[in-house]
Amino acid sequence: MAFYFVKLIQPLLMPPALMILIILAGIVVLRKSQRYGKILIISGLVLLVASSLPVITKPLVMAMENTPALTREKMQATQAQAIIVLGGGSYLNAPEYESDTVSTPTLERIRYGAYVHRQTRLPMLVSGGRVYDDIKVSEASLMKSVLEKDFQTPVKWPEEQSRNTWENAVYSYRILEQENIKRIILITHALHMPRAIMSFEAAGFEVIPAPIAYHSYSTEFLSRLIPKADNMYAMSQLMHEIIGNLWYRLRYM
Repeated sequence: MAFYFVKLIQPLLMPPALMILIILAGIVVLRKSQRYGKILIISGLVLLVASSLPVITKPLVMAMENTPALTREKMQATQAQAIIVLGGGSYLNAPEYESDTVSTPTLERIRYGAYVHRQTRLPMLVSGGRVYDDIKVSEASLMKSVLEKDFQTPVKWPEEQSRNTWENAVYSYRILEQENIKRIILITHALHMPRAIMSFEAAGFEVIPAPIAYHSYSTEFLSRLIPKADNMYAMSQLMHEIIGNLWYRLRYM
């Protein structure tokens, strides 16, 4: 029950839902106090615009992406025992494939997983279950299928029970502990990597992070001042990670 409650509440604490709630609260408060109602409405509008401005969002997002990329030279010298790729969602009922497949974030991760495998020849574990009961196929199963059919990359272990990053770590450790594997290369998005490292180290792994998909910052000054939808999405992802980190420390640590 707690898992589903978090899934329900979390989107309301991120852009644009949070700003819309502040504006709606201001409209309600207007009936009793013009001053405080207007403050809430203006605050919500300002935050809504600010969350879409590159000049504000990009530095904040990039500050969270503080784990350096894993170079080819470093990945070959890590003495890692396995590669773990975390799922990033599924693309359900994809009409072009006439079935479920991996989402765009997951595709980015498994593509890099295939690259790291070619460089290291390490065995690979893919991690991701069915977040909701009505989903028929686990993320790990979809990841394994795409890696083997489209990238010609073998997957040794599919971990199909997890529903979040903490469970990714716990269930992956249960599988690899049987193989006496603890030193792993961990692949996920750069913004998600701090929470992933925290979870996997707490589970017992020695983590060599291999983050992907860093956010870049435009050198053209005027473009930094133009509101963009993708910046609001990046800010939403940043808030997701901040809330996730806090929740994990309260719930699991």
